[in-house]
Amino acid sequence: MSLNTAQKAAVETLSGPLLVLAGAGTGKTHTVTHRIARLIRSGIQPNRILAVTFTNKAAKEMQQRIAKLLPSQSPPRKQGKQNRPETSTFHSLCVRILRRRITLLGYPAQFAIYDRGDQESIARQVLREIKVSDAALKPAELLTRISDWKNKGYSPEILANEVANTAKDHLASIAYQRYQNALRTVGAVDFDDLLLLTEELFRKFPEVLQEESARFDHLLIDEYQDTNMSQYRIVRGLALPHRNICAVGDDDQAIYGWRGADVRHILNFPKDWTDAKVIRLEENYRSTKQIIDWANRLIVFNQHRHGKKLVSPIQGDPPTILQCPDGENEAKLIVAKIKERIATTGQPYRNFAILFRTNDQPRAFEMELRSQKIPYVLVGSQSFFDRKEVRDILAYLKVLHRPKDDVSLLRILNTPPRGIGQTTVKQLTESAIAEKRSIWESLAAPPTERSDVSRLALQGVENAPQGDAANFRSLIETQRQTLHREFSVQHLKDFISAIQYEREINRQYTEEQERGERWDLVGEVVNAAAEYIEGVERPTLGEFLDQTSLAGNDFGSSGKNETTQNAVVLMTLHAAKGLEFPEVYMVGMEEGTLPHHRSVLAAPPAERSENAVDEERRLCYVGVTRAKRRLTLALALQRMKWGKPRPTVPSRFLYELTGQTDNPNYWRAIAGQPPEAVR
Repeated sequence: MSLNTAQKAAVETLSGPLLVLAGAGTGKTHTVTHRIARLIRSGIQPNRILAVTFTNKAAKEMQQRIAKLLPSQSPPRKQGKQNRPETSTFHSLCVRILRRRITLLGYPAQFAIYDRGDQESIARQVLREIKVSDAALKPAELLTRISDWKNKGYSPEILANEVANTAKDHLASIAYQRYQNALRTVGAVDFDDLLLLTEELFRKFPEVLQEESARFDHLLIDEYQDTNMSQYRIVRGLALPHRNICAVGDDDQAIYGWRGADVRHILNFPKDWTDAKVIRLEENYRSTKQIIDWANRLIVFNQHRHGKKLVSPIQGDPPTILQCPDGENEAKLIVAKIKERIATTGQPYRNFAILFRTNDQPRAFEMELRSQKIPYVLVGSQSFFDRKEVRDILAYLKVLHRPKDDVSLLRILNTPPRGIGQTTVKQLTESAIAEKRSIWESLAAPPTERSDVSRLALQGVENAPQGDAANFRSLIETQRQTLHREFSVQHLKDFISAIQYEREINRQYTEEQERGERWDLVGEVVNAAAEYIEGVERPTLGEFLDQTSLAGNDFGSSGKNETTQNAVVLMTLHAAKGLEFPEVYMVGMEEGTLPHHRSVLAAPPAERSENAVDEERRLCYVGVTRAKRRLTLALALQRMKWGKPRPTVPSRFLYELTGQTDNPNYWRAIAGQPPEAVR
């Protein structure tokens, strides 16, 4: 595809601050990769260019596209990084910075990155210590609050003095402090810490910021509208010395405010960089003119935005609105339409997507699709990295890398069973706390150095019928030396064999099919290692663990792999961002669902305005612009709520999409009242 006028202007602007407003379906990645290739052709050394995005998939795709544009300069896969641009997620960039200098903040250089499961273990331990019950504050709820606070830049000290207004906030702020102390004690950080600690490093040690910013002459930030405050400050610090910053994004697709993203960063870019050039990409290559017209009509109701208007040369059918008697019939009618379309057009199942606002909506659609024997995939179900077998193998590898990782050690200590029961684990944990050392150190200490409680615990372990602590320690130490000396696929497979994990799977599961599926998950860990090893010059166990930790926490990952199988796709509007489908059904187009009631009620009645639902409108806009050829918007006139049918109110967005805002029912929708025709 050649470059249009606006894309060409963006590609040829090679210095100074640049804001590229890339509307939905306007060829953003095409433009960005051509611009990087142009910088290299102009004489900029590839390794002096840093491109940052939000997902590993996006970073990898960018790297591949650049390689195709510059075949003569594309290095062999294992060649050093000096001959290619650095494409990275925010979090992987911060990992590299912290690996170099985190010791200045009192952390070990080989810090562990704790995933959600590890975090929950710490949270549960902390809540037990301060005697807070699940009824008062659940571990998952605590972690949600901590993540939200970290995204807003609130330290435990700030919370204690300024933000903790309610009793639950106060409990959570106390737990937050202990949670951070627990992480630091074991030399670990969580996903949010990667940003916060990088920002702290830059703030406390200006020479580190100067060092890191001097690594690059050009900085490109993708999806700039999704940056949170920490990311914004990190980017600004890195770009200020050379001012060659290119921010790419679309304020109309800013839908992650609940994760800490701040749309004001892209809105204020021309103020932050007063000499910035602003280029608008408005030619849509994805959707029909009829769909784009509806999207344009909708988004202008957001007052705080960069002005732009998408255009499309593709002609098609106008979108349709499907009004259903109730939620059950909504599912039946939509599935029937999909079945009819497949029969009459011969399209594959994967061409059809059903998009919804909340996770409780797909149940009726799943039941109806099963009833009609139509294959489907629910995107966003359990992550590969959350599977027990994957977590077990990765926990083993984490212990091989850092034996002081107590959370991972406790996970594998008796997996497969070694006769180390819960009583022994409790005693070992208590002894480690009493001795102020890690569980591994207590486990490995000579008998003369053990406390009474430690000796008691290990006596139980060493007399266990299925193995002893000495054998376990010996296994770990031997394999640790091997995998640190050379991290290879064969050594990894030998290690999995040595811990007899396949025997454990066969012990736990009786069905042959389930055994095979569980063992295949272990095989996928080996495959992931093989891909990593193939792509680097000097593979290490630590770097592989970093990569898997970052992949397991991929921000905004849309589940593209799950949409490639031949099945109807069910997914949330948030998950659909970045994807496209020939035919889209947006369901639940009602007040309280889209826009969601939490957004409608976000401010007291006296202060409530259309600004309270701006992000919901952007979410609706994202859904509409996923459709390439056909778009259907569905609503139900009533839905079951706690076993009783309740009338619904059509979404205000339906009136805005269709240009019916002069209809009195539009204002009734905003007021939460049903339209006159169905009262």
